[in-house]
Amino acid sequence: MASVPTHVHETVDDHLTAIEREHDIAVVMAVARGSHAWGAASPDSDYDVGFVFAPTDLRRYTHLEGAPETLVDDRGKFEYQGWDVRTFARLLADSNDGALDLLRSPIRYRLAYDPATLADYIERAYNPIDLYHAWRGIATSNYRKYVSHHLVSTDDELFPILESNDEAYTVETDDGTMTVPADDDRFSETQTKPTVKRNLTICRAAMSAYYLKETGERGTHDLPALEFETFLCEQAPAVFDANRIDRARELLERKRAGEGATEIGDAVGRDFAHPPKAIDPDTHARDGPDTDRLDDFIDEMIAAVR
Repeated sequence: MASVPTHVHETVDDHLTAIEREHDIAVVMAVARGSHAWGAASPDSDYDVGFVFAPTDLRRYTHLEGAPETLVDDRGKFEYQGWDVRTFARLLADSNDGALDLLRSPIRYRLAYDPATLADYIERAYNPIDLYHAWRGIATSNYRKYVSHHLVSTDDELFPILESNDEAYTVETDDGTMTVPADDDRFSETQTKPTVKRNLTICRAAMSAYYLKETGERGTHDLPALEFETFLCEQAPAVFDANRIDRARELLERKRAGEGATEIGDAVGRDFAHPPKAIDPDTHARDGPDTDRLDDFIDEMIAAVR
């Protein structure tokens, strides 16, 4: 089970109290995000904290300036990202992966509101096709940015290189491919940083997308466990072969060992990093969380800090 030392809990609580005072808000709940939440932290990892808040004075919701919808606060090794209760509920209505992960985090720093009932409802009501495309987007965008060898245009647009020779490049575009002459001075090659950390991010997101799709086609739409080791041990064998699981576990172990910044090339593979763009909505789409029910949860969260 993922955990952090007691002194980290104490530091986070002190920081949250300062954030509350500085922004005139009350923290509803605060949890670990990122590598600590899904069990990939190394001894040098920063602490990412996600939190939900409400303005201390609810009249701010009606004022011209309004209450903040998001808050970001960087305090050295501690990075905080907060959503106000309405923004958080909107993200849950959209089956946002980050909001869903906040509910499922195993490391809780502060819980004025117990999210158990809300988490149970969202895990039953989320829209699988939205979550699939969120994970697919994480995998493909990170592969494109950090692993693919690129051409970069003079207006800073990136084009992953699929093939090249002395005369031309074949590159990936949003709509397919295009050929760029090698002597076209509007383009130049650029280096990428295919590190252990980036490969692990791509691998985990792609596996989550494939797993959700496959289990949905079997009629269940099982959510992959947030803790990646748990997923690899208990759920992944139903969908992936042993080689794929072993490669994912190696990335996880290297990240935990402090090798996250080590460049290793492409350890995932272009094809695997690009789950299908189109999946059957009749199989994978549903209405998603009910807005009236989410409004009830907003009321409960606000009541918990008043």
